[in-house]
Amino acid sequence: QVQLVESGGGLVQPGGSLRLSCAASGSINSIHIMGWYRQAPGKPRELVALNGDSGTTSYADSVKGRFTISRDNAKNTVYLQMNSLKPEDTAVYYCHALLSTLTAPLQLGVYWGQGTQVTVSS
Repeated sequence: QVQLVESGGGLVQPGGSLRLSCAASGSINSIHIMGWYRQAPGKPRELVALNGDSGTTSYADSVKGRFTISRDNAKNTVYLQMNSLKPEDTAVYYCHALLSTLTAPLQLGVYWGQGTQVTVSS
């Protein structure tokens, strides 16, 4: 089994910063992509940022220049540094991974964390 465990959410004032972490554990063979999605109340889940196994990154237009995704492959952990936060960044942030397991090394599966709340408010 594979688990993704997020941490780092909370309440922050507009203009502030937060750093999210997500650690993957379990019977992991290889992680191809790790990233973050978010879902605000009444809205669909949307992509925030992705980090591929070659180090390539992509961001939603709404967070470019403010958020930075990084990854520690040795720890199977992905981070999201969020600066200049805005009230519209308020959402539940979900960690995402595309990976293969030791029991099915040739099969890629999608895994999600349980989500962490980020609230930007004065």
